[in-house]
Amino acid sequence: MHNPLTLPCPHCNGLNRIPSERLGDTPRCGRCKNPLLLSQPFDLSANNYASQIKGDLPLLVDVWASWCGPCQAFAPTFSQAAAQLTGRCRLAKLDSEANQQLAGQLGIRSIPSLILFKNGQEVARQSGAMALPQLLAWLRQQGI
Repeated sequence: MHNPLTLPCPHCNGLNRIPSERLGDTPRCGRCKNPLLLSQPFDLSANNYASQIKGDLPLLVDVWASWCGPCQAFAPTFSQAAAQLTGRCRLAKLDSEANQQLAGQLGIRSIPSLILFKNGQEVARQSGAMALPQLLAWLRQQGI
């Protein structure tokens, strides 16, 4: 028997406890009944940041802006990574223009920037767009 994992819902921010061996069974939120694990990035904002960085699965945040060419070019790669990492790491996108105060709080100096959170704490940061193999290799170095 494995210990249950705590997962924040990407839809309603409710915390859910899921047995780790059930992660592959498309777990749903006990509150809103939506899927807990998404195969694409979800939107992170000042409203859901505090609840989404919690939980037992790491959270990788792509900080971007609509006017940023490298950010736009990196978006499909980030989506591909989300599909490959379902159940191992959650991926979210933070629009630095719409969330300027949070981007400032996070110390964002350049975009795109990737921030990896584990158990509510930032554990790694990487600036600049990467190809999918580079991104997955960087995450492996972080234990993902």
